[in-house]
Amino acid sequence: MPEHSAPSDRDGALAMIRTAMVEKKMTQAVLAEASDCHEKTIQNLLGGRSVRDQTLFDVCMVLGLDFNHLKDAWAGHTVSGPMELKGEGGMVAPVYMGAYTRAATDHFIGTFLTLRPAFSKRDTIIAYRTNIVWDAEWPSLLFEEHERPDAKYQHRGRIYVPSSSMFIHLVSLTKGAMRMVIVSQIDQAGYMRGIITTLHRKGAMIVPVSAPIVYAQTKDLKEDQLGEIGPSHPCYLPYRAQLDETINDGYARLVETILTEP
Repeated sequence: MPEHSAPSDRDGALAMIRTAMVEKKMTQAVLAEASDCHEKTIQNLLGGRSVRDQTLFDVCMVLGLDFNHLKDAWAGHTVSGPMELKGEGGMVAPVYMGAYTRAATDHFIGTFLTLRPAFSKRDTIIAYRTNIVWDAEWPSLLFEEHERPDAKYQHRGRIYVPSSSMFIHLVSLTKGAMRMVIVSQIDQAGYMRGIITTLHRKGAMIVPVSAPIVYAQTKDLKEDQLGEIGPSHPCYLPYRAQLDETINDGYARLVETILTEP
């Protein structure tokens, strides 16, 4: 893409970019990393200096701005109407999330029965609902947990879909604390399997934990299928089998390292 020369007035375009950065709580450094360019390039951009069209495009994808609208304003053209934070019509995720389209990931949208082992109770499975939707305001897949027995720890976050990978990433970020779920792409039976890595309170301490996790797409979830599922529950054995398959079939691997004296 060509490089823009500096027109006499880019205030309108800069105002759009800065407003979007404030709304998404992004610093120059975060924007540079997310758009996969040098921080100096972002400094040039925010200073109204010459940048490539590709830089403008990548920044628009990250900030959810319409590229053609911003490009016209950057060139000094008068742009009528308000700038909407919907990127390429709200249908393409930012580059740093995988630049996936809604059409290509539409099969992820729906309700999922979510299963993982309890972190503090032996022989107990935690079962809850996860909804996945498309968010056109910040173009990407959005997941949100519901009906967890520990409701105050329910997560909501974004889904990253790398190109040429059989795994996707469900990431939630709250005040610097990140939880990562890595699962396989959804299969024909509607399953995604993998591993969850998060923090768990153990007594007075909070420690990192990892465990297998399963998402099973469903249209009908009953209340008695959710919650803390123990060995006496009728759902325990089929749930346990699904979690065991996640490890046994190679969707995830839990490695325990035993250190010995040299």
